[in-house]
Amino acid sequence: MGAKGLFAASEQPRAFHGVKLLIAGLVLAMANFIVVLDLTIANVSVPHIAGGLAVSVSTGTWVITSYAVAEAICVPLTGWLAQRFGTLRTFVFSLVGFGLFSVLCGFSSTLGMLVAFRIGQGLCGGPLMPLTQTLMLRIFPKEMHPKAMALWAMTVVVAPILGPILGGWISDNWSWHWIFFINAPIIIAIFFGVVIMLRGTETPTEKRPIDATGLVLLVIWVGAFQIMLDKGREEDWFSSPFIVACAVIAAIFFALFVIWELTEEDAIVNLKVFRHGGFSASTLSLILAFGTYFSSVVVIPQWLQTSLGYTATNAGFVMAFSGVLAVVMSPIVPNLMKKFDPRLLVFIGVSWIGVCSVLRALWWSTDATFWTLALPQLLQGAGVSLFMVPLTTISLGSVDPEETASAAGIANFGRTLASAVATALVTTYWSNQARMDTAQMAGQLNGAPEVMTRMQERGFSVDQARAALEQLVTNQGMAVGTTHLFMVAAVVLLLAASAIWIAPRPPKGAAPAASH
Repeated sequence: MGAKGLFAASEQPRAFHGVKLLIAGLVLAMANFIVVLDLTIANVSVPHIAGGLAVSVSTGTWVITSYAVAEAICVPLTGWLAQRFGTLRTFVFSLVGFGLFSVLCGFSSTLGMLVAFRIGQGLCGGPLMPLTQTLMLRIFPKEMHPKAMALWAMTVVVAPILGPILGGWISDNWSWHWIFFINAPIIIAIFFGVVIMLRGTETPTEKRPIDATGLVLLVIWVGAFQIMLDKGREEDWFSSPFIVACAVIAAIFFALFVIWELTEEDAIVNLKVFRHGGFSASTLSLILAFGTYFSSVVVIPQWLQTSLGYTATNAGFVMAFSGVLAVVMSPIVPNLMKKFDPRLLVFIGVSWIGVCSVLRALWWSTDATFWTLALPQLLQGAGVSLFMVPLTTISLGSVDPEETASAAGIANFGRTLASAVATALVTTYWSNQARMDTAQMAGQLNGAPEVMTRMQERGFSVDQARAALEQLVTNQGMAVGTTHLFMVAAVVLLLAASAIWIAPRPPKGAAPAASH
């Protein structure tokens, strides 16, 4: 079973059927699952990683953002890579590289090593997300494309939920290194599944020239932008000349990148897909909705651990409830798409996530029980599936067949970059808001000396009373800051829900076009 046979190209997609289709679809879904999982598996493990490498928790978040930005750089290149080297060949190379860098991350002994290998992991993992979509559309019969996208969307929904559970349990019971080591056996299984099941699905290749200028511009603007996000909080944002310089560089090179890619005949990123109104509107909605959704995946576990005393494992269990209704709804959504306008489903789904954000703001406090915390997470899952599946279908169904890989790459680029941007902005807002609320509460307590008197009457010394009050105020301030954050998130989600109406109504029963 040589490489030549595996990578034999076919002009037309060859649809699979029966058991072979089921197994091949699951293999591709698992590849996407493991990549998305690694976006969140480190979230609840950041305190463990920071402690193990002797760095601050805020610095430890580089483990998350370095992976996200590396993916963001590589994802939009997927269309060019697939056309130049073949979809399946690019997929296999990325899969092997992802597994190798995962193991190297596990062996890291310094933050610098870990961040470097996470970048390598992200560069290899980036193309896997859109390529799994492209390959699924090649092997699934056209009438089953909505079901294929439902299977793909389910991995995007469930992986961020299982990530915190798995990461938390491993960090609490083993060590953080194993959150990376566990990728290796899964990648090996996927590799052999691809070799056995996907023979004959390779796409034709073109010897297209390398758009070196576009690639350099992309790396510079994304790199400068991500450095600005990573260092902004430490440097007090735009009061720092360094952060201002990063922002200016990012803005200038982004503008140059857009101009170059729109005028270059062999552009490395096909920005011309934005001429399709359905793709543009669905991508805007995806960026706003997923960025806001993902930021809660980052904030909630940290709040539960730092303020409520939850272990990483228990914080992961709270997060896991988001996956329950997501799994239940994903197979149902394709049938709903046959009866209703997909844009309406997207609007309802994103709006529902906004409602769940309001419920958090109203219900959550330092006295919240496990089920009070878990219920909004459970309800949210239905909304995530309801928007992800039709949104993906609208997006890829709006472009020409030969543009599918490029469109999938750009949409995933937007989703990945939105995650990194939201993480930086939300954690900054959350910290600042919590500090303001804490200061306000402390000011009110300073005007009520009887509180200290009562505590001393109960046997507290002055120092003990002050320490207890300080801890109480800090936790309460963090809780109030968290509820304020969720109200802001609800507003952004409403905007994201409304953005989908810019898209033209898809034809009834529309499905994504197959990629050639």
